Amino acid sequence: MATLRDILRKINAVKKTRQITRAMNMVAAAKLRNTQGRMESFAPYASKFNEVLEHLASQIDPEIHPLLNRKEVVSRVEILHFTADKGLCGSFNLNTITRAEKWIEEQKELGREVSITSVGKKGRDYFRKRGINITNSYVQIYGKTDMAFINQMVRDFINRFLNDEIDELYMIYTRFISMIRYEPTLVKLLPIEPPAEGEGVAHVDYLYEPAPDKLLVELLPKHLGVQIYNAFLQNEVSEHAARMNAMDNATRNCSDMIDNLTLVYNKARQASITAELMDIVGGAEAIRKG
Repeated sequence: MATLRDILRKINAVKKTRQITRAMNMVAAAKLRNTQGRMESFAPYASKFNEVLEHLASQIDPEIHPLLNRKEVVSRVEILHFTADKGLCGSFNLNTITRAEKWIEEQKELGREVSITSVGKKGRDYFRKRGINITNSYVQIYGKTDMAFINQMVRDFINRFLNDEIDELYMIYTRFISMIRYEPTLVKLLPIEPPAEGEGVAHVDYLYEPAPDKLLVELLPKHLGVQIYNAFLQNEVSEHAARMNAMDNATRNCSDMIDNLTLVYNKARQASITAELMDIVGGAEAIRKG
């Protein structure tokens, strides 16, 4: 049975752990507020930009731009995959990695070669250990990403698509829905596809200046950049929310453990006192009889 000193040592250790989890919860909450503000400011622009471009693409012959053309044979596909650089955020990284693994297996069953552009240390390390071809990896860039970096990434993807190094490009990131709900989301980036008939905004009447075909040539690369930058913001907000919830749960678990250990300590202390009293009574009785 554990001694009183051992139980007190465990209680103090759990209290220190609770202080750490509380501090991490506060740090995650502060980062969440900052990033969520940027995400909410950018989201309407990203949504409207996507709406206009989908409408524009639906009105134009796909042959007008190579980014709209489906390739007859798809043999090489790539995925832009987002994870966090750190852990301690519950199942956040596991969910997006599991979603990517499922997609990779589906592509391999179709006889396609799969490569990954990884954003985040956790995803990079996971797929590197499993022998998946990692074309590029970016770590420690959350919070530092700007449109210049995104545009460079987009140019690289477009050049590889046009040079037939990849036939399709997808993206998996975690979409922020609420403080307790964030979902891994799969998006096809290249080739860009207009919405199916009856979907999207094809029924809306827009007036374009300059001509739609000229406008489309300018907007397509920007469209990819907007989607990727929005994914960065969504994924970062989801990570902070997941870490805040995980640390909040850990803090409550520490408090429950402290309560349980305190109860065990009090019972052990009472048992020790009772044993000492019994020894005193027994000794007194022996002296009296002697």
